[in-house]
Amino acid sequence: MVQVQMSRRALLRGLSGGMVAGLLPAGGAMALGLDQAGFRQGLIEAIGDDATLRSFYGARDYQALWAGTEDTAVQRRNALLAAMADAPAHGLPASLFDPYDLLAKMHAAATPQAQGTAEAALSRAAVSLGQALHGGFLTPGRVISLIKRQAPQVDGVALLNAMTSQSAGAVLRALTPSDAQYAGLMRARAQLDAAEAAGGWGGEVFAGAAGKLQLGDQGDAVLSLRNRLMLQGYMAPSLSPVFDQSLLLGVQAFQTAHGLATDGVVGAGTLAELNMGIDARIQQVLVAMERARWSNKPLGARHIWVNLADYHTVIRNNGMDEFRTRSVIGARGADRETPEFSDIMNHMVVNPSWHVPRSIVVGEYLPQLQRNPYAVSHINVQDGSGRAIDRSLIDFNAYNASNFPFSMREPPSRGNALGLVKFMFPNQWNIYLHDTPSKDLFARETRAFSHGCIRLADPFDFAYQLLGPQTSDPRGLFQRTLDTGRETRVDLEQPLPVHLDYRTTVIAPSGAVTFRRDIYGRDAAIWGAMAQQGVAARLV
Repeated sequence: MVQVQMSRRALLRGLSGGMVAGLLPAGGAMALGLDQAGFRQGLIEAIGDDATLRSFYGARDYQALWAGTEDTAVQRRNALLAAMADAPAHGLPASLFDPYDLLAKMHAAATPQAQGTAEAALSRAAVSLGQALHGGFLTPGRVISLIKRQAPQVDGVALLNAMTSQSAGAVLRALTPSDAQYAGLMRARAQLDAAEAAGGWGGEVFAGAAGKLQLGDQGDAVLSLRNRLMLQGYMAPSLSPVFDQSLLLGVQAFQTAHGLATDGVVGAGTLAELNMGIDARIQQVLVAMERARWSNKPLGARHIWVNLADYHTVIRNNGMDEFRTRSVIGARGADRETPEFSDIMNHMVVNPSWHVPRSIVVGEYLPQLQRNPYAVSHINVQDGSGRAIDRSLIDFNAYNASNFPFSMREPPSRGNALGLVKFMFPNQWNIYLHDTPSKDLFARETRAFSHGCIRLADPFDFAYQLLGPQTSDPRGLFQRTLDTGRETRVDLEQPLPVHLDYRTTVIAPSGAVTFRRDIYGRDAAIWGAMAQQGVAARLV
């Protein structure tokens, strides 16, 4: 095996400069003239039952893509090796994409049959790397059961065919998510790596006995706070030990970038975010990159995006936020957390009834009804045909969670649990967006309180935006429907894709990186799976 004592970064620089010939004289054994019969035999044996390689090479009569002395083959090999050397910068496992292993195979391919074997290895590596760059290397639902989306799959035959006429590096780069988020995450990772190399962000900030730092305070703790904010880029350098107006603005800028209440007070929540280390932030960025690859599909020119970790719902139109409102999401716990998936919103229901989910009926209301048959009296108890039943005729204590035969329905009203409108994108999890009579929760910094559905702070304005494309008076149409007091379905003439996502790292329109708390612990689980596969926060 060839021994190459250099880092991936050095290898990447060398390959970019065309130095593979220096690593392997004359390009290595892969650059030897081909004995077509022996090469074909070795290639066919190495392909085995690999359907992708059988299809690709069968269609080209088993002609080489990588082997040979011509410049295009050499450049193609160099480009693949360079892309593999760069894989860790994308948060991909170094062990799965090892350029040194390929170099060794190329170097050892001294016979035509061995060249065929190495040819298949290079094509497999290209397809594997292409898939990881395009749709990620983990399977979302296996890591987090509440991630219900399927990662996109790369067409391996199309990928290899593209490499016959285009630069292998360009083909692979084109597979990564093309939106500004992914490019921004790549920049953020590089900036964090550079900050670590420059000495980091200084020591942690401690608030002392008071438990907080605020305007007017002074001393060493204030100086360490100022220093850490300066090193993280939130304020200009200063040696003042006084918590003055400039420091207040720096604290508020930090709080805004981390989804915290912008009160300018450095309390427990702000301290926890402020003292997170660079490695922890890099891990967040790398998880966000893998998540971006899982969602690497067209979102729709106009679509609804709910970032659960940010507690906001947004209507986006051609990349710009058209509407934004605060949201309440599912509470923590496997039976209440909001799942992640995409679907199509095709209608809203004005003056909705609330058909109480079975889990709430038997888990919350049945115990109350057993103590008092007239509890939750604003909700009807119904039989299997949907007819309201006189509660005095029911012995609730004769039933349990498994055999309770009734359903429950709350009629339309201003106090209805769904408020006055719900927005439907029919799905198997019965998740939807809706109004709520409990408006006070929207003022909270952390807003995970529901049974899984998503509550909107401004549902009427949201409805107007959705109805805008189909009427010149969306407000009037909605209000007239509302005033009837009757449960009414209003179809959207232009249905919208809805994406329920969970991103603790988001690139702001300004290009700045912003962070959110991992409220459900999902990113921690994803990072654990990534690290288990060999992903590292530090580049080497």
